[in-house]
Amino acid sequence: MEIAQATNHAAPIVMIYGAEGRGKTTLAAKFPDAVWFLLEQGLPRGVSVAAMQGVNSFEGVLNGLRFLHGEDHPYKTLVIDTLDALEPYVLEHVCAQHNWKNIDQPSYGKGWVLADDTWRRFLNGIVAVRNKCNMTIILTAHATIERIDDPRAPTYTSYQPKLHKRARALVMDACDVIGFLSEELRVVSDDDGFRERTRATAGNGRFLFVEGRPAFAAKNRYGLPEKLPIPLDFNIEILTQHWSNGK
Repeated sequence: MEIAQATNHAAPIVMIYGAEGRGKTTLAAKFPDAVWFLLEQGLPRGVSVAAMQGVNSFEGVLNGLRFLHGEDHPYKTLVIDTLDALEPYVLEHVCAQHNWKNIDQPSYGKGWVLADDTWRRFLNGIVAVRNKCNMTIILTAHATIERIDDPRAPTYTSYQPKLHKRARALVMDACDVIGFLSEELRVVSDDDGFRERTRATAGNGRFLFVEGRPAFAAKNRYGLPEKLPIPLDFNIEILTQHWSNGK
């Protein structure tokens, strides 16, 4: 047996998720030299990207990853837009393998359990591309509101990436950064002299929240500040410097 110093200089896997229209795709488009797997037609007007063709099935996505892994290319970033558009391809692939009409056909949730292996194939693929090509991987996703049963507190709701809970756990574990893109919400109280009214209000600015809170899932492995302001003219180097300096 031998003990050696361990370190990690790999490019990150980053998930950016949020509600519709919050600018996930616009933010992803700021990453340098990107190639895109456009799994849904969600490009903002006027945005032009290099898009991999034929990624309209799970095998198509894997073939795209094999191409990037096996060929010389100039790309430094891979954007998967979006994960929740990928999930139907995953489920379709699993059902075709087992001749199921839908993922719920097998009893006791067996279909969802077996889908884990297909998700792992995808995750292994992006990790292989990241490692061989030194590419930053950007995964976008929509947000959904889930009920959280925490034994330490009363039940509450939280924003989470819009994936089945099993797939969500696998993907989130593989990510180095999970950013929730949203406005900052404040709770204010108005008193008109007759009654006090409590309401939520949001500012015009957007933030990328990268430190988890009960209200949303987030994380980072780079010591990022808990939130980053994301104006329309956001300089992506403000974000990427946190991991590029370590290379």
